[in-house]
Amino acid sequence: MPRLPEYLKRSIIDTEKTKIVRKILKENCLNTVCEGARCPNKSECYSKNTATFLIMGNVCTRNCRYCNIAPDKPKPLDLDEPRHIAQAVKELGLKYAVITSVTRDDLPDGGAEHFKNCIDEIRKICNAKIEILTPDFKGKEFSLNTIIKAHPEVFNHNIETVKSLFKIARPQGNYDLSIEVLKYIKAHSDIVTKTGLMVGLGENESDIEETLTELKYAKIDILTIGQYIQPSKKHLEVSKYYTLDEFEKLRKLAQKIGFKNYQINPLVRSSYQAMNSWKNAFTC
Repeated sequence: MPRLPEYLKRSIIDTEKTKIVRKILKENCLNTVCEGARCPNKSECYSKNTATFLIMGNVCTRNCRYCNIAPDKPKPLDLDEPRHIAQAVKELGLKYAVITSVTRDDLPDGGAEHFKNCIDEIRKICNAKIEILTPDFKGKEFSLNTIIKAHPEVFNHNIETVKSLFKIARPQGNYDLSIEVLKYIKAHSDIVTKTGLMVGLGENESDIEETLTELKYAKIDILTIGQYIQPSKKHLEVSKYYTLDEFEKLRKLAQKIGFKNYQINPLVRSSYQAMNSWKNAFTC
């Protein structure tokens, strides 16, 4: 496996702000994808008094081969979690909250109602804008309609990788279904839609162009692309580390296809600078 380039390394910085964030999360018994997925931007986000909340437990019913969140049998939903999420958002003073989840194929609605409850509880006590990053809910329309009714500011569902590699990286997922989920939200609401993918899993330029073209056809508002970094030796190996020049080529490719609102850099992850991307959605 190629050596990790210097521009992908981030030091762990512990400050009073990061300690406060961890304290608030711990007091409210909350998980974050920052910790669970070993996000390289964790220290930066914590230092800005923000985090991406991970709801519905810390184990997943699926076993995606790039993800650091472990697959296992999940526990019953914590019905107090939406209230705790809202309290943490208020205590952190967030103007923009990002909520994601593990996949819960064991639940009839995939957890859509739980997402809605989190959104509703936040809006009861503060005015934060809300972005959710969801699983595919198996494409169930009643689940997607529950999300539409809750009306977050941004609906994010990551495609994660190109079509040719999808079954390798996401064996329990379906590329075409993920595209249809994004299309459904756009066709039935005015919610800003967002998706992201990783590079470095073995795709080529034509693979990326094909996927970006399909995403543009699905009328995606915000696109993110970042470098895949292997969480452990048990996960998919990195095929290559894209250079900074290659990321510039990806930005130009996204522009050529028609994307105006995007975050494309080696360390970009789904929720990186999410509030700025949402604001840009109204000016692009």
